[in-house]
Parts: sequence; C-alpha cells; structure tokens
Amino acid sequence: MIGDFTIDATDGLARAATLETAHGTVRTPVFMPVGTKGTIKALDPLELEGLGAQIVLGNTYHLHLRPGEDVVRDLGGLHRFMPGTGRS
Repeated sequence: MIGDFTIDATDGLARAATLETAHGTVRTPVFMPVGTKGTIKALDPLELEGLGAQIVLGNTYHLHLRPGEDVVRDLGGLHRFMPGTGRS
C-alpha cells in the first residue's frame, strides 16, 4: 500500500527497508539525489539510473519560487515536468 515502510532487516542501528510510493517500490538504503527546479545538475536521467538512483527528491521550495506549483501542475506534475523522464 502507498506509504508503507517495512523494515526488512537490521544490523545494530542499521536497517534495510522497503518504501512503497505511488510510482513504485524503493529499497533502502538508497542513493537519493535532490533535484533543484526539477533537474539533477550535471547528470541526465539515464546516468542516474546507471548509478542506481531509485528516487529523486524535488526541492519544493525552489519549484515554488520558479516556475511555481501552478506551472508544474499544468504540465502534468513533477514527473512530466522533469527533463528526460516523461513518466507519470
């Protein structure tokens, strides 16, 4: 179910887990780059996949400032707004 976070294994204070999102499953620990204005600087989406990125965080403060949440929404949401993804 979306939002479920299941701890799969532990070792001391470390843990491996599974997070269910609306766009798929993310297994942790995970490389989670942060996109500024909907993009990861100096890496394209195929490079991110090659590095094992399963998820990209959107800096909502920067998106709010420019281009604005109305623009992102009108373009179909963050996945459609991000260059090179075209994913929904």
